[in-house]
Amino acid sequence: MERLQKVIANSGYCSRRCAEQLISDGKVIVNGEVVSELGFKVKDKDEILIDGVNLKKEDKEYYLLYKPRGVVSTAKDEKNRKTVVDIIKTNKRIYPVGRLDYDTTGIILITNDGELTNLLTHPKNKIDKTYIAKLKGIIDVKSIKELSNGVVIDGYKTAKSRVKLRKVDKKNNTSIVEITIHEGKNHQVKKMFEAVGHEVLKLKRESFAFLYLGDLKPGEYRKLKIKEVKQLYGLFK
Repeated sequence: MERLQKVIANSGYCSRRCAEQLISDGKVIVNGEVVSELGFKVKDKDEILIDGVNLKKEDKEYYLLYKPRGVVSTAKDEKNRKTVVDIIKTNKRIYPVGRLDYDTTGIILITNDGELTNLLTHPKNKIDKTYIAKLKGIIDVKSIKELSNGVVIDGYKTAKSRVKLRKVDKKNNTSIVEITIHEGKNHQVKKMFEAVGHEVLKLKRESFAFLYLGDLKPGEYRKLKIKEVKQLYGLFK
């Protein structure tokens, strides 16, 4: 027997967090009874309905997308803006692993594997994510050290990060900085640089765990290799 939210997530219907919300909202029926208890366990033969539709297991799909600017990192958008899911050509119900800001570009994973999504986004698992930021102004060594040791944003101190100065353009008064973090707070990277007095002009996520964009251009994507999926799961053993 397995927890209901895990079964829903593993089916590819949605992420585990989304499944928990559906259960809490009373939208899940097991064997004819509405279930609202998150710890509820089900068997393989149990009939599960979500919004009146029978839950079916789907083959898992995994994509690595180079998110372009001006695309939202959700499956659906209330404002009818283009989403990362709109870019992927599939008939499966897929969703992004975490989020990137509307104006941030770079690597993002898209899948229908709720269990892997939960593992990759849970704060305790500390998945490294590397960003390249173009800053207004010339950043100094003191600020880089502060960022590395953690800065206070929104009332909390960020975890230690790896920060490297890549380039300085004195003529245009800008800096290019590489920063690797394992947290994923809202607008975190931008707020961290703002905390040391620098506005982020452009932001790109260059890597996620051991995955890189490679030769992909903005708006392009590829399927993950089976070996890569196994490696992602291997991060949690």
